[in-house]
Amino acid sequence: MANVVVVGSQWGDEGKGKIVDWLSERADVVVRFQGGHNAGHTLVVDGTTYKLSLLPSGVVRKNKLAVIGNGVVVDPWALVDEIARIEALGVTISRENLRIAENATLILPLHRELDALREAAAGDGKIGTTKRGIGPAYEDKVVARRARMDLARLQSLKPKIERILTHHNALRRGLGEPEISADQLCGDLTAIAPKVLPYMDTVWRLLDEARREGKRILFEGAQGALLDIDHGTYPFVTSSNTVAAQAATGAGVGPGALNYVLGITKAYTTRVGEGPFPTELHDDIGRLIGERGAEFGTVTGRARRCGWFDACLVRQTCKVGGINGIALTKLDVLDDLPGGTLKICVGYKLDGAEIDYLPAGQGAQARVEPIYEEMEGWAESTRGARSWAELPAQCIKYVRRLEELTGVPVALLSTSPKREDTILVHDPFVD
Repeated sequence: MANVVVVGSQWGDEGKGKIVDWLSERADVVVRFQGGHNAGHTLVVDGTTYKLSLLPSGVVRKNKLAVIGNGVVVDPWALVDEIARIEALGVTISRENLRIAENATLILPLHRELDALREAAAGDGKIGTTKRGIGPAYEDKVVARRARMDLARLQSLKPKIERILTHHNALRRGLGEPEISADQLCGDLTAIAPKVLPYMDTVWRLLDEARREGKRILFEGAQGALLDIDHGTYPFVTSSNTVAAQAATGAGVGPGALNYVLGITKAYTTRVGEGPFPTELHDDIGRLIGERGAEFGTVTGRARRCGWFDACLVRQTCKVGGINGIALTKLDVLDDLPGGTLKICVGYKLDGAEIDYLPAGQGAQARVEPIYEEMEGWAESTRGARSWAELPAQCIKYVRRLEELTGVPVALLSTSPKREDTILVHDPFVD
């Protein structure tokens, strides 16, 4: 039996929450390995909708262990609030079903404030951050001035906070903001510590023991490959590596523990915030797709930009991310579109030349023009289909063409937000 990594193959918002929830029934442990509470996963379980940001999707399932790995940046106040919201929906969260790596990085209030101040000062150069302090927290991690989740040794915390504030108070003075008191910040952390300490654990050892016991581990990514700090549409990206390889580093396991990579892929394309989007639609079709797909950010509530499926981009992210299979989501949104024709981007034109990949340069990314292939759509409804036999012939042709263009087989198909409305082609847990 394989351990499975779930990542987004586009700009995030591909429907990872539902697929991870669906797969978690087959898993024993579900691990978040990067990002923070800028992520948003929506689950619909037995008629109840759960909106998760920091908690792994497996936390809403009984007898599953949810783990927040060391690669995640954790806002303890946001975590406590999210736990309270989910418990209000009838889910019990305790050490029995949630653990947090003691070496995960803390997001402090000063990180949130700096994030918002920078974005406001950027004007037309803003990158579309969620202003939750994710980037500044990762910055502090990289230069080794972070505070970590191990709050049990509070007596050693003040020197670390003072070192952090040497940097951050200088920035705040430059931005015309008041300085932060080390005593005040230490007091705030002392107050929140008892609420998060019960979940602390040595996660790398926990996962090693789970592997030795033959348990199935599901590694859950946030955002999407095109928001990867190295491989995404830089600088309009998140502050961490979102590709599957990060699952090893961000959870404390060796790369050999990652057996199968499932790329969650929307049947069209969306993105939130700023940045290039070659297949974006600004017409009635784009607005209709957004309405049908309820394309609003789980965390921010921002409307998502919508466009045709970009096979060129997904092929690229599948290669970079080592994706073995695709989970194709929101297929039903394309049912009976006006005009009866679907378009698929198969390449680009850049300054008059045809290319088959998205270049790394920001200017070039903004100039590429999509090359489209047209396919006949389908008038029948696919919503709620649970087998190939329930899909229209033209819909199956569309799915098969996406497989050909991306070079990766479809392992699962999702035809509604309900977890039961899923067609299994290949079980990722069967290596």
